[in-house]
Amino acid sequence: MNSEHIVAGLKAAGEPTRLRLLVVLAHTELTVSELTRVLGQSQPRISRHLKLLCDADLLERFQEGAWVFYRLTRSRDGVPNVAEAVLSFVDADDPAMTRDLERLESVKGTRREEAANYFANVAGAWEKLRSLHTSDRQVEETMLQLVGGSKVANYLDMGTGTGRMLEVFGPQAEKGIGVDLSHEMLAIARTRIEAAGLDHCQVRQGDLFALDLANGSGATNGHMDNADLITIHLVLHYLTDPAAAVAEAVRALKPTGKLLIADFAPHDLEELREEHSHRRLGFSDAEVAGWCKAAGLDHIKVSHLPPPDENGRKLTVTLWLAQASAQPGH
Repeated sequence: MNSEHIVAGLKAAGEPTRLRLLVVLAHTELTVSELTRVLGQSQPRISRHLKLLCDADLLERFQEGAWVFYRLTRSRDGVPNVAEAVLSFVDADDPAMTRDLERLESVKGTRREEAANYFANVAGAWEKLRSLHTSDRQVEETMLQLVGGSKVANYLDMGTGTGRMLEVFGPQAEKGIGVDLSHEMLAIARTRIEAAGLDHCQVRQGDLFALDLANGSGATNGHMDNADLITIHLVLHYLTDPAAAVAEAVRALKPTGKLLIADFAPHDLEELREEHSHRRLGFSDAEVAGWCKAAGLDHIKVSHLPPPDENGRKLTVTLWLAQASAQPGH
């Protein structure tokens, strides 16, 4: 990194509002409208500051359909990063920063509530959405093939919804847990796993971004053991910060564990935002692989399942299976 780049970055960060933006965007990616709610400033003012930060390569901007997201520029290939260096000097107890982060939690909470409300309102009306992609049966069979038929000691399904993944993978697990925020969905999931006779499986309310894990001594007092297999099935596109959910999943994995993600490839069905509360319009292989590798999983298999009508405006389901290629001590 040359001196001109460093000086430009320091100049861009050297303003109170822009520094606040860097602090907030170090926690998650957000739209301009969300940032106005966090910082309590007008959209034109926020947009001007964001442009300056992007020009100085302190923030990344990416457009997805009608929405534009911003996120902190991270270090690349071990090269020092001005944004992260500046943030290392920020006082965590600074009153202005503390208020911003409190409002950020409110914004993120609103997003989670919207997703939970959606699930509660449309729990029995997903057939139209399902008609846009290949059959659930094909997706589930391919997921099982990728994982293999060996027994799994501890299985975790993040964003379990109706508990379908527990039904699919529960039979080969010694213990299975499904986590979700929605009481309504958990009630449905409990009914389904009971009907399937999966007594070794359970569901609980929990935050996908802060799983309640045991401290290396087993699942006591409601904590969860680290998992041998984790699935995130058609969940990431609802989340404010899917990368953080992937990182949390990896934190919950055993060193030898596998993470299996199922979600949509990039698409242009903008109506899914309004009709089904989709936050993201699919994910590229490079994006998901980048999240997995950043979290420590470097062996990734990918499988694409195109829709029946490839010429229509349909959805391709992609499966990503990730794990560490080399285990400690090997």
